[in-house]
Amino acid sequence: MNPIIEMKNVSYRYPVGDENVLKNINLSIEKGSFTAIVGNNGSGKTTLCNTVRGFIPHFYKGDLEGEVVIDGKNMLEYQLGHLGEKIGYVFQNPFIQISGIKDTVFDEVAYGLENLGVDVGEIRGRVDEMLELVKITHLRNKNPNELSGGQRQRVALASIIVMDPDILVIDEPTSQLDPIGTEHVFDIIRLMKERGKTIILVEHKMDLIAEYADDLIVLHDGEVVLHGPAREVFGNPKYAEYNVQYPHVTEVALKLQEAGVPLNYVPIRDEELADSITWKKEGVHNG
Repeated sequence: MNPIIEMKNVSYRYPVGDENVLKNINLSIEKGSFTAIVGNNGSGKTTLCNTVRGFIPHFYKGDLEGEVVIDGKNMLEYQLGHLGEKIGYVFQNPFIQISGIKDTVFDEVAYGLENLGVDVGEIRGRVDEMLELVKITHLRNKNPNELSGGQRQRVALASIIVMDPDILVIDEPTSQLDPIGTEHVFDIIRLMKERGKTIILVEHKMDLIAEYADDLIVLHDGEVVLHGPAREVFGNPKYAEYNVQYPHVTEVALKLQEAGVPLNYVPIRDEELADSITWKKEGVHNG
């Protein structure tokens, strides 16, 4: 066990709110893991992310109870700027992540490194590598304010990853992307995990979560109602109680099970469906 993020009895209420948005959250996220957060609108996903990255309580005041520990250190002991170096955050809406003050994509991706005082030669090398990694080298000299939503999302992702944070908190990064762009973004996230980064992802595309995520957190009305390995959470009968979408193959398999088809296990990836079904023919069955 090597947790990089711990939340102990954490509850939070916004300054103008009457009720807690997060309620007695207890969770531990392992260093280098890929954890997805799911839940319906209003379940507290973005608030949880804002707590992990320190905007609560350093920016949004309100009433925070409990303890948030990042890499063995209480959140309250960090300054927000130091957290920004350790935790990168990619917004759902790329239009608010672009700085608006840089005239080229290259300069936009370099902006954060400039603020950290990184050597100019190192900045050039790191930005060039990042543009290639997220496949936007062809946009290098374009004005970021003139890009499409999908292109801006890639620029936003590059501008955070180039800072080399230990933890990446990513809020619905594929909302502006077509299927090809979506797959590419998940390839980038997978590469970040292979480099030892800790990934926290808010996403609605369950097929991709099933493919890539190690662990799954289900939020409902501000509470963590399920948390564990993605396969176990998707296969938990309680998952259906919270009206959160299943991976498509899981939904199909569960309907077959309801119709009387026995399953060896609950599949979460397309290629598992045939093997998961107990086939019966002339007294012979598989399983």
